Order: sequence, then C-alpha cells, then structure tokens
Amino acid sequence: MSNADDHKTPLNDTVITVENLSKRYRLGQIGATTLRDSVERWLHRLCGRDPEREMARIGEKRALAEGKQGNKGGQSDSRNEIWALSDVSFEVKRGEVLGVIGKNGAGKSTLLKILTRITEPTSGRAIMRGRVSSLLEVGTGFHPELSGRENVYLNGAILGMKKAEIDKKFDEIVDFAEIERFIDTPVKRYSSGMYVRLAFAVAAHLEPEIMLVDEVLAVGDAGFQKRCLGKMGDVAREGRTVLFVSHNMGAVQYLCDRVLLISQGEVVSVGTPRKTVTRYLSMGQTQRGERRWERMAEAPGDDDVRLHSVCVLDRNGEVCVEFDVRDPVLIEMQYVVLRDLPC
Repeated sequence: MSNADDHKTPLNDTVITVENLSKRYRLGQIGATTLRDSVERWLHRLCGRDPEREMARIGEKRALAEGKQGNKGGQSDSRNEIWALSDVSFEVKRGEVLGVIGKNGAGKSTLLKILTRITEPTSGRAIMRGRVSSLLEVGTGFHPELSGRENVYLNGAILGMKKAEIDKKFDEIVDFAEIERFIDTPVKRYSSGMYVRLAFAVAAHLEPEIMLVDEVLAVGDAGFQKRCLGKMGDVAREGRTVLFVSHNMGAVQYLCDRVLLISQGEVVSVGTPRKTVTRYLSMGQTQRGERRWERMAEAPGDDDVRLHSVCVLDRNGEVCVEFDVRDPVLIEMQYVVLRDLPC
C-alpha cells in the first residue's frame, strides 16, 4: 500500500483507490509482522522500490507456495485461515462521502485498518492521496497519560500540521467536544463519551483531506451524533472526502453519496444509498409481505368471518417488505363472510 501525503489532488480526482485488496488471518496467530518482513521492507526502500507493493507480491507467492505444500500432504490448511477481505476494489472521488455497510464480521473494520496502515493486506493495494485522519476505535491515536490539550497537539503534529495551525483550530475543537473543564486532565480519566467527543473533534477540525470514521460514533449521545453528522456533511462540502462505516442506516442514507455493501469480505453492491441499504436489509430475509390462507378452517377468525389474505403494499400497490420511513404503507385485507350477519 502507498500513501502520497504530499500530492495535491485536483478537483474531482480519485483520492482513494483500492485494487484487488485481500486480507488473510491465521487463526491463533498473534501479530502480522515478523523481523524478516521488517528487514525485507528496509531492503526494498534501500533499493528504491515500493516496499508495500513488493511485500504484497511476496505475500501472494507465499500463499501460493503454502497452498501447494498443503496439497502435497493431502491436507489443506484452510480450516486455520480466514479471509477478512477477498479481492475488494473500488474508488472514491474527492469530496465524496462513501458509506460502507455490512453485517458484523463482513470485513468493514479490516478495510479501514488497511487504509490507515494499522495492518497490511495479504495481496492487492490501497492508495491514499492526501492527509488522512481516522476515528476507528475509542482511544485510537491518544496517549492515555497526556491531557486532552496535549493529545490535540500530538494528533495535529502526526497529521503534519504546524503549531500555529493547531492554535487556530484549538478553541473550535474544545467547543465542539464540550470538555473545556477537563481539557487539561489526562485522557485516561475520560469517559468513553468524552473520549469520542474529543477524538472526533480533532479528526474533523484539523483539516484532513480524507476522513475515515468507524461505528465508534455510536458511543456518543443522540445530540452529539447529530452534530457529528452535520460536521461530516460540512467536511464533504468543503471538498474533502469521507469514508463512513456505520450500522445506522438512517445516517448512511442522510449523509452518503454512494454506499458500498460488503458481505463475507467481498463487495456485494455499490450504488445509491437507498437502493444499497434496501438490498442490505433484505439479505437473508424470507418474508414475502403477504400471507394467504387457502383452507378456511386454518384461517384466523370465527364461524362468522375468516381472513383470506393480508398484504403490505407500497405506493404503487405492489407487495413490499422494506419501506423508507417517508413512504406511505397500505395494508390490504381480504376476508370471507361465512354467513349472513345482521347489520
């Protein structure tokens, strides 16, 4: 994977490129980087080669060799492996908000960890063009022994900002996080909500060109989440890029321009928020939106009246299972009158 921090991206250019990205984990293995890997990366840099691309190629060769060795022995090691991502490819334009959705374990967080260089891909590559700010887990990027003030400046320095630039944004960050009384307190004493408020304020206000946000915002209260969504919208309107991972489908549809649906490490769909969210919600469902009783003896009712069918219809009069909260819902019931009833 490569990161061109100094590259100035023209308007509407692609700022995130993910090509055939795969990530394999070995069950029971702790850590993904060995001394040999570190030495190989150092040698590639010394020779003027891209170490991430070369390591990806080496990873592919090792995977192939291990597969052949397993076949020779008549056994496969696949039971001890899990592919968190498998051949994932997509692009994100400058100023675009891309949502990433999927069930727990689909590979969403693994994707963000690769993009932020926390972990490395087994194969494929991800290119980030611009300064990246990320909010993946509570406490990520903060030193627990430092105060909130010191962590703001530390994070700004990591992003390559000068002290004067951070000074300009400092009051905005503190006001947004609403922790002015505790700004000089070590963050190890913060609650999870305070942690997230400050972390998001830093990530959003220090002017990153690419902002990566995971489900961590769910820790905050409703008012804070609303402010965060508004701030991410402002970030996108300023021409910066947001990658937003969430299980909050309402927030995804409100904020995102496109949505990427991942299932079992593979891209299932990329499209408009409403269409992609509807597909996600319908995955694994067997409901048909209607119920019919052909045998009257089994239908709900009594000796006078029994139901024949119940259908849930959309605005076009078609049977539907999933609805947007803004759409009208029509419930149609047909029943059979078994005998004359007095009016």
